[in-house]
This record gives sequence, structure tokens and C-alpha cells, in this order.
Amino acid sequence: MMLLPTHHFRDIERKPEYLQPEKCVPPPHPGPVGTMWFIRDGCGIACAIVTWFLVLYAEFVVLFVMLIPSRDYVYSSINGIVFNLLAFLALASHCRAMLTDPGAVPKGNATKEFIESLQLKPGQVVYKCPKCCSIKPDRAHHCSVCKRCIRKMDHHCPWVNNCVGENNQKYFVLFTMYIALISLHALIMVGFHFLHCFEEDWTNLLQAYGLTREGTAEAQISLHEKKQPPKVSSTECSSFSPPTTVILLILLCFEGLLFLIFTSVMFGTQVHSICTDETGIEQLKKEERRWAKKTKWMNMKAVFGHPFSLGWASPFATPDQGKADPYQYVV
Repeated sequence: MMLLPTHHFRDIERKPEYLQPEKCVPPPHPGPVGTMWFIRDGCGIACAIVTWFLVLYAEFVVLFVMLIPSRDYVYSSINGIVFNLLAFLALASHCRAMLTDPGAVPKGNATKEFIESLQLKPGQVVYKCPKCCSIKPDRAHHCSVCKRCIRKMDHHCPWVNNCVGENNQKYFVLFTMYIALISLHALIMVGFHFLHCFEEDWTNLLQAYGLTREGTAEAQISLHEKKQPPKVSSTECSSFSPPTTVILLILLCFEGLLFLIFTSVMFGTQVHSICTDETGIEQLKKEERRWAKKTKWMNMKAVFGHPFSLGWASPFATPDQGKADPYQYVV
């Protein structure tokens, strides 16, 4: 049977001479307790800032262009509360996904002393990452941006400036879900706003000249001949000028549609990855399955916590994943 490049590289990692523990410096001293995880990557930081800017832009258009000028206070209040709640949860999920350690393996722990302390049984092997000089657990992969090996690494996402791994996958899933929801909500409100304003401006035009709908065509011809365009106020629809309002709403439509498609696809792929218990990298590389197969419900609880509760939808609830051994070796 022909071995895939990934399998061949794993076989090389198994060889004792590949470990070369004498070439690894002792691991650095752990930082103070409570040290925040943050990746200093210029592209990732820029993408994270753009993400916040786009959400805040949607907030601005929804509040100051559509809801506040509206005379329907019940409509404005309900939609304002719902949209702001979803936006807050989206940004909170983004922060948790960005500032949570995704499951980084201690750097530089492939030393002779550490390997001896593992007390491996005969036949047990360990993997060493040649890039960060660490002993890798099974299903861990090295991220060239984070410069660390990440347990159950799915992919590195520049929009959250972090890897999506074992410890922060829940927050990334919530981030994609809430962004998709606010995008859909914004698109629906823009649609209603356009319909309402066009109908209201049409009605105002008729009332300004005391006309019925049947006489509108004649009025337009008369106004064209006199070269006196009607001046009808539309301050009920927006506090901005009509051209500015249209431009702001079109930009919001474009942003909402783009992010609705993108985040919906990401949300679907992440849920599928969780249910099958196979990360994006493992699917891409077609890695051999070396771990026990579990039910979809057990896989969901492993990511979102035990037991099922409203905490699954909260970015502030840290999932209780149990005390799993971070080092899993393959015989």
C-alpha cells in the first residue's frame, strides 16, 4: 500500500534518532498566571480591526439610518434590542476566540529530561515537531503563524487572529453563527426600510399635490413642462439626505450579503467537522484515523461542554471538557 506524504513524515517522526533531544533547549519558564493569549501578527491584527469596524458600521447604519428616525417606536425598540444583543454576542465571541489559548503545546519541551519523565512503555512512540522543538500529542499540528503546535488544530483564521483548536472552537463557531444572524437581520431590515420609504415618498408626493394615483402621470408631465420638480421631505425615513441614505444602505446590503454567505458556510463546515470529529487539516491531508469514533452528540458536548444548556450559546461560558491527558501517544 502506498503511503501518503503525511503518513511517511509521521513514520520519520517515530524514529528515535529523529527526536534528537540534545538539540532542544529547555522550555522557557511559564509566564505569570492569567497571561493573555495574543498573536502578534500584523495581517491578523488588521483583519480583526476590520471585523470590528464592519460590525460597528452595521450598528451605525441600523441605528441612525433606519431605526432612530422611524416613527414606529415598537418596531424600532424590538429590532434595536435584538440587533444590538446579537452584535454584542458576536463581538464577545470574537474576543474569546482571539484571546483564548487554542491548545498550544508547551514550546521546547522535547528535552531528554522531559522524555525520560514521560516513562514511556515499550512500543510507545512520541512525535517531535522540528519547528518548535516540542513533543506533539496525537492530532496536533504546527501553525507557522502562531509558531506553536496546536492540539486538534482546525485552521488558522486571520479574522480572529488565532488558530481554531481544541480550546477555542466553541467561540469561533458562536462568532460565525452570530455574524450570520446579524447579517440576515440587517438585510431584512434594509428590505423593509426600502419598501416603507418608497411607499411613504410616493404617498407624500400624491398628498403634496392633492392627486390620486390615476392622476400622477398627468402631474408628472405638467411638472416637467413647467420645470418645477416637487420638493417633498423624507425626513421620516432618514436624517441623512436621500443619496447618502441610499449609499449607506447599499453598502450595508453588500456587507451583509457577503458575510452572511461566508459565515454561514464556515458555520456549516465547523459543525460538520465537530460532528465527524475530524478537523479541517485532517480532512485536507486525509490523515489516518487513530482515535476512537464517538457519536455526534458526544462530539458536540466535547466542544461545547457538559451537559447541554444555554451556556452552549454563551461566549462567556467556558465549556467543561473534562480533564483530558494533553499527551496521547500512539503504539
